[in-house]
Amino acid sequence: MEFDWIDCHFDLKKITPREIEEAFEDPFSIRLLPESERADSETRYFALGRTVNSRNLFSVFWTDGKNYRVILCREMSEQEVTFYDRKNAEWL
Repeated sequence: MEFDWIDCHFDLKKITPREIEEAFEDPFSIRLLPESERADSETRYFALGRTVNSRNLFSVFWTDGKNYRVILCREMSEQEVTFYDRKNAEWL
């Protein structure tokens, strides 16, 4: 998978591209499709993942199957961390 970091709309110094890529490579990451469609027909996905250093990241992204474009990335909220942990506990 290739990431497109051109014209990124968030600060790549607070969360580095490497950390985002690690969160996507997390074997326990969760990817979700939103319930509602966008007016412009471009589907956005949500991802919850953890970096190698245990940083919990929430991302909104677009993909064409080969390339990923991260639109937003931030630390997970407390509720998102709980959801991530609970979903992963179901697999064990």
